[in-house]
Amino acid sequence: MQLRYDAIILGAGAAGLHCAAIAGQRGARVLVLDHAAKVAEKIRISGGGRCNFTNRDTTPAQFLSDNPHFCRSALARYTPQDFIALLQRHGIGFHEKHRGQLFCDEGSERIIEMLLAECEAGGVTRWQPCAIKGVRHGAAGYEVDTDRGTVQAPRVVVATGGLSIPKIGASDFGHRLARQFGHRIIEPRPALVPLTFAPETWAPFSALAGLSLEVHIDAGSGRKRTRFLEDLLFTHRGLSGPAVLQISSFWRPGEPITIDLAPGRDLAAELKAAKARSKRQLGNELAAQLPQRLADTWLQRQGLDATLAMPQARDRDLEALGASLGGWQLLPDGSEGWRKAEVTAGGVDTRELNQQTMESRLQPGLHFIGEVTDVTGWLGGYNFQWAWASAAACAAALQPSP
Repeated sequence: MQLRYDAIILGAGAAGLHCAAIAGQRGARVLVLDHAAKVAEKIRISGGGRCNFTNRDTTPAQFLSDNPHFCRSALARYTPQDFIALLQRHGIGFHEKHRGQLFCDEGSERIIEMLLAECEAGGVTRWQPCAIKGVRHGAAGYEVDTDRGTVQAPRVVVATGGLSIPKIGASDFGHRLARQFGHRIIEPRPALVPLTFAPETWAPFSALAGLSLEVHIDAGSGRKRTRFLEDLLFTHRGLSGPAVLQISSFWRPGEPITIDLAPGRDLAAELKAAKARSKRQLGNELAAQLPQRLADTWLQRQGLDATLAMPQARDRDLEALGASLGGWQLLPDGSEGWRKAEVTAGGVDTRELNQQTMESRLQPGLHFIGEVTDVTGWLGGYNFQWAWASAAACAAALQPSP
């Protein structure tokens, strides 16, 4: 005898658990399936183990998509304050770290415990680990074949995430299932990921590994040009840190990025002013403006003598030095890929989904939520807020059987 539910949710991550909990507490009989042994592992490792669970300043402007207006409805109906209220009901402490980014005081495990408690309150059934062998639709609704047997439901919710961090179980299952039912997939690509450079290009900068400083970083051109003011981190293979993670979502292979290593300042003017009043060496003067290692590397790169007394420096050399630091253009040869990407850009084309319910316009009763969709947030808690908001929008459509 096959078991029958009101909804079967594929994926026990942030979006899947939140959706299950809300639907279950509204009276729906919900089953959650996940092939991984550990529940919500992406929540567990996020934010350095403290889970940047939302951002107070969330608006649709912080999300990328081929269909940019799609996310508006869900984000408006389930806000960061709604999720904060849920944490407060569970007595979970949190703090704002930077630019609206909210983190748990005690660690990400508390978020997982809260979601599981909410699921329990909704009578949600969870099979994990449980491999999904196939999904099909017929006269009786959806049938999902699993290694624990076949289950039925009038609705299936795909909350299987994207391709980022395969070591914790990420796969393209959700994309394959979407294609099975006729959906278009916007080409997935790693997002929020460090960028790498050809060894010969990076050799002069590899000694800067571990150095961090605030920069302006740009990618794209024309109306698609995007800029962030964030911290940059030099690595042995390339660049990381919030600045690069942010711009990586907008960067495309073959395009350069531009970095201003002294944002908001005119270093050429500052150096020429120093020339008029200072007898210090050029290297010492520049090191007063920038980290020492960066100053040394840059002077060597420009072919300038660090021991040169400031009064002897030529204005044109100081202008060129300032311009090179303010407009460092370089061409990445790639990224650290799926193993280091925090999220997946691209996914199920949202033009084929209902923005109110996240239901397929092609296949009634089939829903897609969270990272599996073509909605990608900036770094800073926005992707979790999309998980909560898209889950809540979907849950409202998962009605209990009469």
